Amino acid sequence: MKIIIKSTNIQLNKPLRYFIWEKMESLEKFAQIFQREPNTELLIEIGKPSKHHKKGDIFYAECQIKLPKKNLRTESSSYDLRTAIVDIKDEMQRQLKKYKGKSAAQTKRGARIFKKSIRIVQEAKTNIKKGSRIREEGI
Repeated sequence: MKIIIKSTNIQLNKPLRYFIWEKMESLEKFAQIFQREPNTELLIEIGKPSKHHKKGDIFYAECQIKLPKKNLRTESSSYDLRTAIVDIKDEMQRQLKKYKGKSAAQTKRGARIFKKSIRIVQEAKTNIKKGSRIREEGI
């Protein structure tokens, strides 16, 4: 997973970069999708909305992951930049779990339908041999 960090109206120093990298790297264990898609990018933008904010410092953080079939995006604003980063990590973790659960459910649903169709075909074959297919299926 490739992490791209962009800062707006603030200076991005090494401790802050490491903090962001550490928090966002923990998302990788929640999405095993990254193993199948090695080119997955995690885009993070942090900063202040403006240099002349009238009511103190307000920071924002935005995060976006481009996955197959869907883009996941979260954003948060707070008086503390690290709190905003933790908030987007938690929200992205929730969205990744939901995305992963949906894709697993679709796979299982497809497998169930396929298995059911195979079972019907095998039962139809046995019923043809017995000569009772017409009565049971109403043909």
